Amino acid sequence: MSTPYSYVEGVLREGDVPLAYKLSLPRAPRAALALVHGYGEHSARYAHVIQHFAARGIAVVTYDQRGHGLSGGVRGHCDRFSEYHRDLALVLGLARKNFDAVPLFGFGHSFGGLVVSTYALEHRQAFHGLVLSSPYFGLALEVPTAKIWVGKIASRLLPTLAVPAGLSGKDLTHDADLARAYDNDPLGNKGATARWFTESSSAQVSLLARAGELTLPVYLAHGAEDKVASPAASRAVFDRLGSKDRRYEGKAHLFHEILNEPSWAGIADEMADWVLARV
Repeated sequence: MSTPYSYVEGVLREGDVPLAYKLSLPRAPRAALALVHGYGEHSARYAHVIQHFAARGIAVVTYDQRGHGLSGGVRGHCDRFSEYHRDLALVLGLARKNFDAVPLFGFGHSFGGLVVSTYALEHRQAFHGLVLSSPYFGLALEVPTAKIWVGKIASRLLPTLAVPAGLSGKDLTHDADLARAYDNDPLGNKGATARWFTESSSAQVSLLARAGELTLPVYLAHGAEDKVASPAASRAVFDRLGSKDRRYEGKAHLFHEILNEPSWAGIADEMADWVLARV
């Protein structure tokens, strides 16, 4: 089957770190997505999803977040959460140059969902709507209080101190091949820094408190058996949204990476249907 879109890769150098980006440009697109990947991974892991969306007439701009994949920066680290917002703003500028004529939706998986949602709080006109895949609005497992305090102290004294994230491919998807690919991916981050943890935790608290300020359309799908990001935290934010146009999909028996599960294509079509119904 011929590829139904043109595909461009490059590097944005306007910010303090270079950002590797990818553009998917289908013929006569009807909508566009700014796709932000999760923590510890990179945008190339969404190639199958991007092609699927292209076949539905949806353009995509995506990039490796700072400290991830082929982009610059200390691995898995930020000094301030706002750095992720500055990076996203640069990528959205690229989107406007390439498909300004169609509605642009924010798409975030896991940590990317936290970045996109908090960005939308500060930039109300940036997106036509949000599509969230198992967003990282809280950890699935409770962190002991003592460990949280150690993390806060390390965030101030040793901010780039990295500790193993403890993620394994078998905890992310039921697809054994994709699970192995995750474990062996040389571009994946296997640790998280103390400052990243405290900054992302603060962003989660702020998002929950301000969720009522988000009034744009929101589609949120979360794997019910997620071992990484808390489905309950996703539901708590969703229930506080100010949007009248919102949809929550709890995906029974699925793990964290719902777009890497065997049933991913049906979920991607569901997302595409939702987007195209709002253009």
